[in-house]
Amino acid sequence: MNARCEWARDKVEIDYHDEEWGIPLHNDRKLFEFLVLEGMQAGLSWRIILNKRQEFRKALDNFEVELVANYDNMKIKELCSNPLIIRNKKKIEATVSNANAFIKIQKEFGSFDTYIWNFVRYKPIQNSWKTYNDVPSTSKESDMIFKDLRNRGFKFVGSKVCYSMMQAIGMVNDHTTGCFRYKQLRRE
Repeated sequence: MNARCEWARDKVEIDYHDEEWGIPLHNDRKLFEFLVLEGMQAGLSWRIILNKRQEFRKALDNFEVELVANYDNMKIKELCSNPLIIRNKKKIEATVSNANAFIKIQKEFGSFDTYIWNFVRYKPIQNSWKTYNDVPSTSKESDMIFKDLRNRGFKFVGSKVCYSMMQAIGMVNDHTTGCFRYKQLRRE
């Protein structure tokens, strides 16, 4: 059995840890998905979000940013009444607003991928944490990303949300040193 980060306890977390978390991601649709899900997670556990992830994909047109950017008040009301996702109206409205800001970044930089990875000079930051308690919840890079996103009109993207996204999309390797993924991702 492979040793893994201590936060991965149940099947959904283990699958996410082993197959996605910390692997460098460069697909704009998936980057938008993580940006939305990390914002939805604010104040909640990631396990809740992972368990609702498929329903979010259905409800939000598989995170097709152009479709989400055009959601109207009727669609927002529909999402707010969907018991299978997080029904926080401010977070749902922020998702629509953020989709529009995301598209502006794509137009300015050619892709959101080019924009976001520039904050780490297009190379994952390699950390060496012994336990998950050692892992910070923010960094100077997440602070910079948060400030820039906020200046571009994004909502629900504080420094903690940005750092969580950085971890999820592999901008930072925060697997603990005893985790089998740590060594694999240091090589990639």
